[in-house]
Amino acid sequence: MPRDRVQVRGVAGRDAASVWALAGDFLGAWHPFIDHIEAEPGVPETRRFTVKGDDAVYRERLTYRSESDRVLAYQALSGIEGADRYAARLSVAETDGGTSMLWSADITARAERLAAICAGTEAVFRAGLEALAAAPPAPPAPRLDAAPPVPVETRLLDGTPRLALSCAGASGPLVIFLHGIGGGRANWHRQLHALAPHARAVALDLRGYGDSTLGFGPSSVDGYCDDILRVAAAFGADKFVLVGLSYGAWIATSFAMRHPARLAGLVLSGGCTGMSEAGPEEREAFRISREVPLDAGQRPADFAPAVVGILAGPKADAATRAELLASMAAIPAETYRDALRCFTNPLERFDFSRITMPCLLMTGEHDRLAPPAEIRTVAGRILDASPTPDVRFEVIADAGHLCNIEAPGSYDAHLLRFVRRVAP
Repeated sequence: MPRDRVQVRGVAGRDAASVWALAGDFLGAWHPFIDHIEAEPGVPETRRFTVKGDDAVYRERLTYRSESDRVLAYQALSGIEGADRYAARLSVAETDGGTSMLWSADITARAERLAAICAGTEAVFRAGLEALAAAPPAPPAPRLDAAPPVPVETRLLDGTPRLALSCAGASGPLVIFLHGIGGGRANWHRQLHALAPHARAVALDLRGYGDSTLGFGPSSVDGYCDDILRVAAAFGADKFVLVGLSYGAWIATSFAMRHPARLAGLVLSGGCTGMSEAGPEEREAFRISREVPLDAGQRPADFAPAVVGILAGPKADAATRAELLASMAAIPAETYRDALRCFTNPLERFDFSRITMPCLLMTGEHDRLAPPAEIRTVAGRILDASPTPDVRFEVIADAGHLCNIEAPGSYDAHLLRFVRRVAP
């Protein structure tokens, strides 16, 4: 079936934030051709609408969104006669003295209909961009108030390994948090407070960290996945949202590959693929370089300052750096070595076609281990590979690798919106 691409550019003489406030409203009736638009009942992120002078009902599903990049993408589900596939993308970018806008669509359709669909699409895009350029600024979005502190309970799940949890919130969907290789469950205390009014938020100490113990043998991805299932069972949750940071993001993605039906949503912060796409020599070099100080008799507390220097963003204050130092210093040498060996011996290369749940990827603007360009590419790969794409990608401004600690306001706002949407 033949394919073609339509691409239309526009400019607006005002700031990109005000243009995006209108353009990014997927259910808004801002386009001059729209007669009526509404969310489709019972179908997440799907709109249906009619246009002036046309009896057809059009249905489109949002597949990708990034507030920080000001980009959204969607697919047409029905209403365009003769179209087999219709995937569109709208982006808004700041320029000197104004805003640039780009609206494009990749179209696959019957040969006798393709030219007409492309011509109609171009007319729609031009009218829409002209409307965005001429529209008055939209009012600013309401800001989320900071959540008041809530009680955080420590809970231990006996067995081998023993698992230690920090828990907040008495009702709502279960959200499980996995920390990084140099952290612990305390790294998530801000997110527990933010989510507690809306969910049961649970941060897990991975095997050997904090008050959790190591298992009978070396830690493995499958062992970590079993631990996550134990936590879910302890809270009676058939489905839940899984949130991972760095090493925890790699574990969370591994879980999603094995148990996609168990996840209502997947949140990956500061990483995703880990060492799963590195060659044997790169993995071995990574492991050896980090085991050298351990082999020399040092503990994580001894090299924590150097590690924090890499992890922290340039705007991290003294209190944040002290918190990162403390969490790194608390890790036993045996646990750190165990995690390193697990991380550098991945069992598989990830198959993103198995990401069938909604997915949110976030990384810090100044993250040197998982820079925005890399994670943006991963988000695009998930979008392309997933049979039911529902991807969000955000860059957390002014933050380094531990973006949930350095910029909790921005991080929590994105996280809370995502959890409310995928697990209301």
